Amino acid sequence: MSDTQKASDLPQRNRFTRFLDGVEWLGNLLPHPVTLFALLAVGIVLLSGLLGWMEVAVADPRPAGSKGVAEDGMIRAVSLLDGDGVRRIFTNLVDNFTGFAPLGVVLVAMLGVGVAEKSGLLSAAVRAMVLSAPPYMVTVAIVFAGIISNTASELGYVVLIPLAGAIFYALGRHPLAGMAAAFAGVSGGYSANLLIGTIDPLLAGITQEAARLIDPDYVVVATSNWYFMVASTFLITIIGSLISLYIVEPKLGKYDSSDADPTILDDRMMDKISDTERKGLRWAGIAVIGVLGFMALTLLPEWGVLRNPETGDRMKSPFFEGFVVWILIFFIVVGYTYGRVTGSMKSDRDVIDAMSAALASLGLYIVLVFFAAQFVAFFGWTNLGAITAVTGSQFLLSTGMTGPIVFFAFILICAIINLSLGSASAQWAVTAPIFVPMMMLIGYSPEVIQAAYRIGDSTTNIITPMMSYFGLILAWATRYNKKLGVGTLIAMMLPYTIAFLILWSLFFFIWVFALGLPVGPGSPTYYAV
Repeated sequence: MSDTQKASDLPQRNRFTRFLDGVEWLGNLLPHPVTLFALLAVGIVLLSGLLGWMEVAVADPRPAGSKGVAEDGMIRAVSLLDGDGVRRIFTNLVDNFTGFAPLGVVLVAMLGVGVAEKSGLLSAAVRAMVLSAPPYMVTVAIVFAGIISNTASELGYVVLIPLAGAIFYALGRHPLAGMAAAFAGVSGGYSANLLIGTIDPLLAGITQEAARLIDPDYVVVATSNWYFMVASTFLITIIGSLISLYIVEPKLGKYDSSDADPTILDDRMMDKISDTERKGLRWAGIAVIGVLGFMALTLLPEWGVLRNPETGDRMKSPFFEGFVVWILIFFIVVGYTYGRVTGSMKSDRDVIDAMSAALASLGLYIVLVFFAAQFVAFFGWTNLGAITAVTGSQFLLSTGMTGPIVFFAFILICAIINLSLGSASAQWAVTAPIFVPMMMLIGYSPEVIQAAYRIGDSTTNIITPMMSYFGLILAWATRYNKKLGVGTLIAMMLPYTIAFLILWSLFFFIWVFALGLPVGPGSPTYYAV
């Protein structure tokens, strides 16, 4: 490249760098997520006192006589600063925490995932998937493996991303291109998957809590977005692979190892799947077939014990309402089978230790949930969520923006919020009480709203320094280029974000509104107020 070309590119590069610096600076202004939820909970209490004193109220759009509708048909702001409010806070603080829907399902699911991870099954499965792929399919295999690893999200960040860099390096390709492809699958395609993972019951629980601001009996199950997320797995694999092969890797060019850490030479000696691990995976596959067969017996036959006992329905049934139990059973059985064959698990104590380690890793999450649960409960008690939802829906009705096009704006808003609040559960806990009721009131189901949120939340994970694993990935990337900085990593991942955001949103619109397909088993598209 000539000096003239470099000079002409400089203003654009400076503007882009300033933009990235601005995003990072704004993100760093936010406190820790735990502190953020604590401040939001306190802020809700103070705001409720002000709005209660002002006697703020809106007309309830639900039919008179419906459950939860006041006699005068009004929704009024409730103060938590008066005597009744303070007493309610003190007597319900523990119940808010223990009754928070996402807490229990995540703890139960992680018991099973912990067994599969500790046994070595998840690591071996990812390595087998990637290392056995033919060279021309390596990029596709890495993106796909990244998406599948979201069943146990930490696996992708800790194992697959550095492994992808080592694979590309060993093949004589740019290692950062391999890491980018893996990062795009693991984090950019975070919500897509073929299996139900820990994020599904977590988000479903938050969505259900928000939906009950409008409909106190509404139930959102863990499988509510399953169909759409399975289809999205293949979409993200295709988009991520094409962006890697035709944009990111050519832009990076030929790899120059002069700025690399000398220790990366060891990465050429990648551990291949041993005969013992291969045998373990075969038996794990047999265990998978066994568990799936057992699941089918409880649902498919007329006498299936987990069908709806009153209607015989398969979709709205205990099978799906209690799907987190299947997650637990699946990973315990398959993980222990693998561990028993390979020798990594010899007794029940090994299983117990694996479960204990999995729960021990959730210490920060449990602290976060305590404050998030208070915020969600306070928000519901004060009626501020319902008032905001009614006001927002009335505004949308007045502007005429109530058709499916509203989801493009909603996805974009979620993507922007995610730049500063990288946790999927933390962001949804804050925004769901506002957006779910608001969009329910203009006729859309919580399941469809949640599916749209997951697109916005996933697509900008890979370009925000606020994502919890961003610093770790940057540290790994600097092994291949000691001069690499935050801006370089973000610029490398930005093409994925743009492509995912546009094409995934269009795919959602086509799937839900053009083809009229459900986003999950028994998930409606529309909600009748």
